[in-house]
Amino acid sequence: SEDNIIIQLPHNQMLNLFARSLVRPALSQARCFATVMKFTKTHEWVSIDESTKIGRIGITDYAQNQLGEVVHVELPGIDDEIDVGEVFAEIESVKAASASYSPVGGTVTAVNEALADSPQTVNESPEKDGWIAELKVEKEHEELMLEPEYRKFCEEEGAHQFNS
Repeated sequence: SEDNIIIQLPHNQMLNLFARSLVRPALSQARCFATVMKFTKTHEWVSIDESTKIGRIGITDYAQNQLGEVVHVELPGIDDEIDVGEVFAEIESVKAASASYSPVGGTVTAVNEALADSPQTVNESPEKDGWIAELKVEKEHEELMLEPEYRKFCEEEGAHQFNS
């Protein structure tokens, strides 16, 4: 018969050992991607995986707030060639229809097909689950902003909208 060895540890040490046993294997299998989210003055975002040059694009939280409840997203086609600044999606809301302009140029490699049945995901998670397309990036918009600069831009634009 096998003998079981029981070691008595204080509660917090047992949890720490348990957590390490779960986290270490997960970290060793995880792929690390160097991605930075960048933004346009027309309120689109891109997050590019530097190792594959695949860019995921969508509209910002600011943009979805301006649109209101999204009811339909017209997606680009797989293998479509899109230039920087070209319309890559049409977004319809209860308020209006709006064109979204690509922050990068390249070939569409994937689209978020879940938006066909759940366009409201653009409202619920515009900068994560509400992404619209992925492109093999060949060129970036010259005026892309990092998040702190984009937030400042939005604050200034918001103030301008209310003062007009």
